[in-house]
Amino acid sequence: MRTSPVWNPQQYNKYADERGRPFADLVGRIRAEEPATVVDLGCGPGNLTATLLDRWPGATVHGVDSSPQMIETAQRLATERLSFEVGDLREWSAEPESIDVIVTNATLQWIPEQLDLLPGFVRALKPGGWLAIQIPGNGNAPSHAILRELAATEPYAEYAKDKSLRPDVPGPAEYVAALSAEGCTVDAWETTYSHLLEGDNAVLEWVKGTGARPVLQSLPDELRARFEAEYGARLNEAYPRREFGTLLPFRRIFAVAQKKES
Repeated sequence: MRTSPVWNPQQYNKYADERGRPFADLVGRIRAEEPATVVDLGCGPGNLTATLLDRWPGATVHGVDSSPQMIETAQRLATERLSFEVGDLREWSAEPESIDVIVTNATLQWIPEQLDLLPGFVRALKPGGWLAIQIPGNGNAPSHAILRELAATEPYAEYAKDKSLRPDVPGPAEYVAALSAEGCTVDAWETTYSHLLEGDNAVLEWVKGTGARPVLQSLPDELRARFEAEYGARLNEAYPRREFGTLLPFRRIFAVAQKKES
């Protein structure tokens, strides 16, 4: 198994409500009525995975994530119907036609070859089963452009330049083409959320839990604080705090596919 990055569940959950909204919108488009088996690939700390128990009261739900830190947090939510394990999505597999619903939320954007994984996901679905995907599509937002620019300057570039680069992500049309080729009926769309964040330097606190994490972790201790201060100052200019909070526009891409009946 590949080495997992270090995640901080507490930092990630600072804006749990805002991060949870796309998950709810994604799951809301899944039309499975009484699935028996549901899998959440990239389940993170498990708080969103646990909501699937209420959505489908007759289902067993299983969460998989590559981060031991996330799974350690998620295990506190485990029940007879809800289980979790550490696993790399690139190596994950299941018996053909064994799963009713697969959800993968805000995870596949980290995997350059994500479209190559979709056939395996579809094979794991029972006929009539559902695959639901959501990924951030904000790679060109100021939060990421500033991160790339700063990470490419000295003295940070020696450690961080490559860590700031994220793979290009598919758009809705690419998901439609890839999943239709696997015998699915596909609904794909994109949405830009306008999150209102509370707190000082809110966008820095947001990205420290996700997109900026690889860069910050790559830096030596003596440079990390300096980088964070410079990055935070530039984010404050790009996303100024106002009397109503800090506005963070955030584009997300969705695809919900149903495997055709045999």
